[in-house]
Amino acid sequence: MTIKQALAGTLASALILTLAPVSGALAEELRVPVGSQADRSQQNLPRAGMSQASVRSSWGQPDSVEGPVGQPPISQWHYAGFVVYFENDRVIHTVLTPRR
Repeated sequence: MTIKQALAGTLASALILTLAPVSGALAEELRVPVGSQADRSQQNLPRAGMSQASVRSSWGQPDSVEGPVGQPPISQWHYAGFVVYFENDRVIHTVLTPRR
């Protein structure tokens, strides 16, 4: 074994030992009991593809609006209990907000 090989092996071992504890410390597990998960199929929420006018007529004026930002323009309408995400004028996603 040459000095170069020994040094490479020592450096590799040191690197593994240095990074091993960090990788475990960064892992996080989130558990949500099944009984507390929301059943979106039973919720009356805006669906993908709806227009802003349709959302406004069904759920009223949002509590607050963020955006639009980016390209394509994405905006958020905040209601009590959920947030509606729009791309241009169309719903792309609705997210339930946690009860606090």
